[in-house]
Amino acid sequence: MSKPLDFGIVAGDLSIGRAEMKQDETICMPLPRISQFEDQTVADQVFEAMRLRIHNLTLPPLTKISEAEVAAQMGASRQPVREAFKRLAKLGLLVIRPQSGTTVSLISEKAVVESLYIRTALEEQVNRTACTVLSDAGLNKLSGLLDQQQVAVEKQERALFHGLDDRFHREICGLSGLGYVWDLIQEHKAHMDRIRMISLSPSWQKQAFEDHVAVFEALKARDPDAAAQAIAAHLTTINRHIERVKAANHSWFLERDI
Repeated sequence: MSKPLDFGIVAGDLSIGRAEMKQDETICMPLPRISQFEDQTVADQVFEAMRLRIHNLTLPPLTKISEAEVAAQMGASRQPVREAFKRLAKLGLLVIRPQSGTTVSLISEKAVVESLYIRTALEEQVNRTACTVLSDAGLNKLSGLLDQQQVAVEKQERALFHGLDDRFHREICGLSGLGYVWDLIQEHKAHMDRIRMISLSPSWQKQAFEDHVAVFEALKARDPDAAAQAIAAHLTTINRHIERVKAANHSWFLERDI
C-alpha cells in the first residue's frame, strides 16, 4: 500500500468564521487507487476524486497539488492526471502555472453569482417539465432521497447531506429525461458548491431539507408554477450567505473579482 499523500493542507475548522489557516499544522489527504473495474476512464476517476475533495474543502483554496504525487498515489500515469488537472482548471477549481506549480483556486464571488443565475434559470424549467413527465416511480425515488436527507440532518452529517442535496437535483433532471441539463449545471457550479459546503450549518441543512420538501410537494401536485417558484427560492438562499461567508473566510476568496 502506498504512503498517504501529504499535500501540505492547512488544517482548519470549516465552520463560518473559523477557516483561518494554521501555519504549523498539516493533514494527509489519501486518494483512492485507480480501479480497473470502473466504467470510468483513468482520467475520469482522477478528475472525480480531486473534484470531490476540492468541493468538500478537504483541499481548501491555495493548497498546492503535485501532478506527480497524485499519479503515484492513485497508481496512474502522468498523462491522465494531466488531463484531469486541465479539466479541473477549465472548471475554475485549479490554477496551473508551469513555473510555480498547481494550486486549488480561490473562490470567485463573481463566478458564484453567474453560476447561480444560470442554474436557477435551468432548474426552473426542469422542474416545470418534471411536473408533466415524472412517473410515480420517479416521485417515490425522490421521496426516498428526502428520507435519507432527513436522517443526515438529524445526525448533522454535513458531507453526506451535501451529496444527497446534489443527488436530489440531479435525479429530478435525470428522471425527467433531462440529464444533459445537469451535466451543463455541473460545468458552472464549482465555486457555488464550495460556498454551500462552508455554510452548511445545522440550521442551513434543515432549511435546505425543508426547501426540498416544498419542491417535492409541488412536483407531486403537478403544479409547474409552484415547482419553479420553490426551486428558485431554494437556490437563491445562497445570496443571503455570500457576504457573511466571505467576511469570515476572506483568505479563501479573490480580493479583486471583476
